Amino acid sequence: MEDKIVTIENKKDEKFLRTKTAVFDFKKFSRKEISDIVARMKKAMKLANGIGLSANQIGLNLSVFVAQAPKNETRGSYESGKFYAVFNPEIKELSKSKIPFEEGCLSVPNTYGEVEPADKLTLSGFDKTGKKIKIKARGLLAEIFRHETEHLNGKLFIDRTDKIYKIPVSERLKERPIDTEAE
Repeated sequence: MEDKIVTIENKKDEKFLRTKTAVFDFKKFSRKEISDIVARMKKAMKLANGIGLSANQIGLNLSVFVAQAPKNETRGSYESGKFYAVFNPEIKELSKSKIPFEEGCLSVPNTYGEVEPADKLTLSGFDKTGKKIKIKARGLLAEIFRHETEHLNGKLFIDRTDKIYKIPVSERLKERPIDTEAE
């Protein structure tokens, strides 16, 4: 059975998406259960052609997201970058430098909005084994981490923008330079 992406098109689902998720308690899950959650999320993200997905986007009340930004483009196709699964993420630092960006979301279909996120951020959390991690990211990867962390806190990108576009495919989104680097 495939997981369906929860969208704001249903009021009950929108309320769920706008609720802060529960802290992920590693003691309540076996290693296999944790691996299964990550695999489900990765599969749902890939099937939806996404580059990030928070647990609440497939109906799970858990503080975890997955992300995999494109590394570079060759002949119209993207090579996948590193895959991330981050549990209980927290943004610890945001750069003052901002980059205008057109953002979209699997839970807000066919909708884009102009935002000005920080170009760099530092994220802390845990990997799937419960080990504490700290990641410094910039560009698109930083934006994915911010977007998914906000999802887990019950916030949607449409709350951060005044300019919203209802379009099936955004040409401006395709023009964004790919800069996905983490330390």
